[in-house]
Amino acid sequence: MSPKQKRIPSVLSADELMDKAYSRAAKISKNGTNALDTRKKTALAKVTASGDIIISSLTKYVDDFPRLDKEEDFFPELVDLVIGLDGYKKSLGAVNWAAKRTEGLKNETLRNIRWTKDMNQVESLRRAFYGRLSSVIKRIDKDLAFLMEAKKAFRNLPAVEPDIPTAVIAGFPNVGKSRLVTVLSTAAPEVAPYPFTTKGIVIGHVTHGWRTYQIIDTPGLLDRTLDERNAIEKQAVLALKYLTDVIIFIIDPSETCGYDMEKQMALLRSVQEGFPSVPLLVLESKSDILLRDEPLGLPISVETGQNIEEMKDRLLAMLRAVPVPES
Repeated sequence: MSPKQKRIPSVLSADELMDKAYSRAAKISKNGTNALDTRKKTALAKVTASGDIIISSLTKYVDDFPRLDKEEDFFPELVDLVIGLDGYKKSLGAVNWAAKRTEGLKNETLRNIRWTKDMNQVESLRRAFYGRLSSVIKRIDKDLAFLMEAKKAFRNLPAVEPDIPTAVIAGFPNVGKSRLVTVLSTAAPEVAPYPFTTKGIVIGHVTHGWRTYQIIDTPGLLDRTLDERNAIEKQAVLALKYLTDVIIFIIDPSETCGYDMEKQMALLRSVQEGFPSVPLLVLESKSDILLRDEPLGLPISVETGQNIEEMKDRLLAMLRAVPVPES
């Protein structure tokens, strides 16, 4: 399940967690058979309530934040770029430790309160628990802050589905990529934010028979050669290798896109080098403006509809060949 498909809880700071626990415990008052019994029951209830609030909150963070241990997946790669996978796992591990440590402190304190017969000792044990609990939670304050930022980052990750066959479109700006997504999609494409792109990615879906396929344009990622990208952008391109089942590369032989054929061919070679094992469908757009005698790829025109159906058939055949992941 991707981070976009799972509801991620809001993360409280250490101070906010402790305030929540203290305020809940402060409202508790119990009656007993005598003064000692009353104090014990009240202290037991306060320790239980405050401890359980901390434990349930921390456990929810650990359980509800996405698990990113799966190898060869798009989202762990992307999260590593945006958040830092090592820091993410470390913070979740620290929070898990704090939940278990709180459970141990709570049980130890409850046991000591039950055994004591000293009224003053009851209050001393309760206050000591609060102090030790506060110390544990303050130790993970930076980890909680990290997870707060991680939640924001997850919210901005693209709403792509890594488990369905996906075609990613490459080519220079203005060669007709966005129009192609619209032509191929069975519904209006969505625009979703994506780190390292200026416009966000364009996501379309094609339904054929019982299967659904994903068509994605990634402006800012696959419209420059690798040697023109910085290190982070190169990593972002590599992250796409887990998402990409087919690459559609669009060439504009009319050069009305603003890039000459030499540059377009250099970009094609760069994409081939970056995705050597991914099937490639090369299209020559704007055939209504210029149709070459010996086209490198299938000539198409969105304006006139030339070869659009053949292009769809070729693409669907390539996507149908993608194995369906086991459920």
